[in-house]
Amino acid sequence: MVPIDLAWLKTFADAAETLNFRKTSERLLMSQPSVTVHIRLLEESLGVVLFQRSKNRVSLTEEGKLFKGEADKLLRQLEQSVETVHAFAQGYRKKWVLAISPLMAETVLPYLLKSFTRHHPDLELVIRVEESEKIAALVESGEVTAGISALRPVSRLLHSEVVYEDNIVFVVPTDAYDDESGPAVSAEAMLRSHYLFTHHHPVFWEELLVKLRLKIRGLRTMKVTQAHIAKRFIQEGLGVSFLPRSMVRRELMEGRLLEVPFELFSLPTVATYFISKDMGDLEKEFLERIQAVYFS
Repeated sequence: MVPIDLAWLKTFADAAETLNFRKTSERLLMSQPSVTVHIRLLEESLGVVLFQRSKNRVSLTEEGKLFKGEADKLLRQLEQSVETVHAFAQGYRKKWVLAISPLMAETVLPYLLKSFTRHHPDLELVIRVEESEKIAALVESGEVTAGISALRPVSRLLHSEVVYEDNIVFVVPTDAYDDESGPAVSAEAMLRSHYLFTHHHPVFWEELLVKLRLKIRGLRTMKVTQAHIAKRFIQEGLGVSFLPRSMVRRELMEGRLLEVPFELFSLPTVATYFISKDMGDLEKEFLERIQAVYFS
């Protein structure tokens, strides 16, 4: 068998995805005849037909469909091997993939990561921002090393600990107050006169909305599924919302947002969880560092 050239594999993988040799030539910055030559040489090397040609259309044969999966695995493995070598050259000796929810990314995590990586210069830390609903499955599958999520995992194969608990606060734009006369409006009045940004947290919104609609007639809501966007909209005076205190602590201190006392009913608390398969020394240290920030 003729040795398979890496360029042939890359060309085949792209052509198997596009099923269009012209598009593949454009994406790989090569001529269309070169694409055809790569595919022909690969087929000759393997001794099988990978593409069925019909006029100006191509489709994968059964052998082509099977080989597509194998080619994709080979290319992923090569990419991972190259990344490993580059990481080693940078002084990294261990890789740690951490999945975090967008909510966590909005709190003290940047500060925490700075001190953690400084303490572990040989650790290659990869951050994946994922929705809380996906994090437990990513940890269980081994795709990530650990996760920080707003949802407690249900699998018994996973270890989870509460990182911290958070009060929910009612947040409004800064112009809701008049500096001379004090509070201009109540929480109820703000809810009647502004959009309420909802669903930027996976836990408390459904129950909270039921209670709010019993108290506030004509409540107008707008789904804004990313908390940092909801905060920005509030700062611009577009609406109001309920957010975990840790997410708005800095904005409240700096006067960019205002917290309004909410007395219609008791607001819930939410928890953030650290999730891993095992609690090794590195996981314990990371958890302790987070808890030291929140509980100090």
